[in-house]
Amino acid sequence: MSDPINDPSAADERIVVPIPGGFGTQKPGWFQRLSQGLGKSSGRLAEQVVGVLTKKRLDQDDLDQLEEMLIEADIGSAAAARITAAFGRARFDKEATELEVKESLADAIAAELEPHQGRFEPLKGARPYVVLFVGVNGSGKTTTLGKIAMELRGRGARVLIAAGDTFRAAAIEQLQVWAERAGAAFVARGPGADAAGLAFDAVTQAKAEGYDVVLIDTAGRLQNKSGLMDELAKIVRVLKKMDPALPHESLLVLDATVGRNGLSQAEGFRTTALITGLVMTKLDGTARGGILLAAAEAGGAPVKLIGVGERPEDLQPFDARAFARSLVGLDES
Repeated sequence: MSDPINDPSAADERIVVPIPGGFGTQKPGWFQRLSQGLGKSSGRLAEQVVGVLTKKRLDQDDLDQLEEMLIEADIGSAAAARITAAFGRARFDKEATELEVKESLADAIAAELEPHQGRFEPLKGARPYVVLFVGVNGSGKTTTLGKIAMELRGRGARVLIAAGDTFRAAAIEQLQVWAERAGAAFVARGPGADAAGLAFDAVTQAKAEGYDVVLIDTAGRLQNKSGLMDELAKIVRVLKKMDPALPHESLLVLDATVGRNGLSQAEGFRTTALITGLVMTKLDGTARGGILLAAAEAGGAPVKLIGVGERPEDLQPFDARAFARSLVGLDES
């Protein structure tokens, strides 16, 4: 019996489910997982905020302390100042309950985050939709690619994964495991092969065989290693020679636990890979969840996906309001 997803001859039989509003839909229980994942950040911030800003009228000293708390959460000094100012306009010189403080702070943080909220819509664009994944080793890049492949395959899309990290045999093997788990097609070359040539071959195959999405992994690299960044730039040049619109997405995967070190990564990859969106992983492993906002500003690209765990369903679209409420320890509403 033919597989209508992976058998090109059965392409007319397959049904691709569109992705309304971006990558997937919010799964039941996602807000709870987000809140649990951000527990280290929200617990620390909420405890400090409640201790300083409740049960009395707020004055400038209180707002100065709030600004310091936000900076300690790695939100960044400029953004912290704007959030504090917005919060102060709502709450200054007023007595406030714990809930009122958290609600006002969440609103101020959400307003700051919303301009940096993006959508990842691989099934609403051209066919095949080509996505390039970049980032340093250990950021969760390959795992993120695998989770996305599983989501897309679950929606009926035909997915081709290209193992563009040709520097490490282990990386190729890891990605092949994800491809098999997702039921996606897989293309690879031996260690040391030309990654740009592999990307060219993958897109050519995807066009010929009617794939919906091509997910291209790249070698983990430090943004200050010129030789490796030149190789990444070559991949982008080769794709653009095929079609100026390629790649349709260049996702920079950042590890939240590295804190402000991630900002130099965002800045370094910004022009080389023409970054179109950020994926922030491992938010469950840091007490400084505010780094997400600082990274978005440094990378000059919107945050499209966030991860708060190891399971495939722990990677979800970034929602500024839900993130802000979780960050200050509020329930969904």
